[in-house]
Amino acid sequence: MSARPLFIDQALPPSRPDPSDDDASRHAAVRTDDDDALLDAYSNAVVHAAARVRPAVVRLEVERRAWTGRHTNGGSGSGFVFTPDGLIATNSHVVHGAARVTATFENGERFEATPIGDDPHTDLAVIRISGPEPFPTVALGHSRRVRVGQLAIAIGNPLGFACTVTTGVVSALGRSLRAQSGRLIDDVLQTDAALNPGNSGGPLVDARGEVIGVNTAIIASAQGICFATAIDTGKVVLGALLRHGRVQRASIGIAGQTVTLPRRWVRHFDLPRDTGVRVLQVEAGGPAALAGLQDGDTIVQFDAQAVGGFDDMHRQLTGAAVGRPHPIAVVRRTALIERSITPRELAG
Repeated sequence: MSARPLFIDQALPPSRPDPSDDDASRHAAVRTDDDDALLDAYSNAVVHAAARVRPAVVRLEVERRAWTGRHTNGGSGSGFVFTPDGLIATNSHVVHGAARVTATFENGERFEATPIGDDPHTDLAVIRISGPEPFPTVALGHSRRVRVGQLAIAIGNPLGFACTVTTGVVSALGRSLRAQSGRLIDDVLQTDAALNPGNSGGPLVDARGEVIGVNTAIIASAQGICFATAIDTGKVVLGALLRHGRVQRASIGIAGQTVTLPRRWVRHFDLPRDTGVRVLQVEAGGPAALAGLQDGDTIVQFDAQAVGGFDDMHRQLTGAAVGRPHPIAVVRRTALIERSITPRELAG
C-alpha cells in the first residue's frame, strides 16, 4: 500500500515522550530577558520602518506600444513617492519608453502616471501622479552615513506580490554596476535583502525608515547578492531630471575601446597606466574631429588625468565639462601628441 500524503491541517497521531523534551524545557527556561529584548528590538525596527514606508510604495504596471500600434504588457516594477504632490522615483528600465504607466498604492488606489524624465546611465527615473494631495511620502536619507552590516529593508512588489518586505544587511559599499547603457553606476550599495523581479525601483531603507538606496539589480545565478543605487547619487540625478528632464553629460564624439598599451609605450612615455582608449571611429564634425584626433589614436590622458579606459573617460565627461576646452594626450604611432578638445553635450 502506498503512503498517503500528510497535509498540514491533518491531525497527527500522538507521539511517544522524547527524553530530550525535559532538556529542551530547561533550556527554554534559562533564556534571558536580553535575548527577548534583542529579538524585540530587531522586530520593532523592521515593523516601524515598514509601517512608515509602505503607504508611499507603489506597484507600477507598464504598457508599451508594439509595432502594430497596440499597447502590450510591458511588465511591472516598484516606485516610491518622495513629494506630497505625487513625484515618484523608480528605475529607468521599468518605465523607459512606456506608453502608459499605472501606479497602485497599498490601499488599492490607482493613478495614471506621467513621465518627467529618466536617466538610463544611473537607472533612475521620475514620474508624477495627480490626485487628492498630500500623498504619503518617504524620507530620503544619506547613503554616505551607511555602514557595512547595518540593517537594510527592501519594500516592493516582487513577482506581483504587493508591498512585500524583506530584510538583510548592507553587504558592501562603493560597488560599481554597469547600466544597460554601458556606463558604470558608481557608489552602488550591495545588500543581501532578498530582491526579485518587480522589486526594481522600490526603496531600500534603514531602521529609521529613511531611503538609503533605490533597488535596481540582482545577480540571477547567485543568492543574496543584490544592488541599489545610493540615494546620494539619486538626489543629484532626480534633481537634474526635475529641472531639465535629463542629466547633462559630455561627449567628445568618438567610438572606441579599452586596450592594453605596448610596454615600450609605457616605458618610453613614462605613462602611469598600462591601458588606454583606442579610437576606432571619429564622428564627423564632433569635438574629437575638430581637435584633430584620428582613427587609431590611443587616448592616455584627459584634463591632466590618466585615462586607463572608457570608464575613466565617462567619469570625467560630466555636465561640467560641456563647452570648456580640456587638454587631451594621445599616442599616435611613435609620438605622444597633445591637443585641446571642447566636449559637447551628449545627445539623448
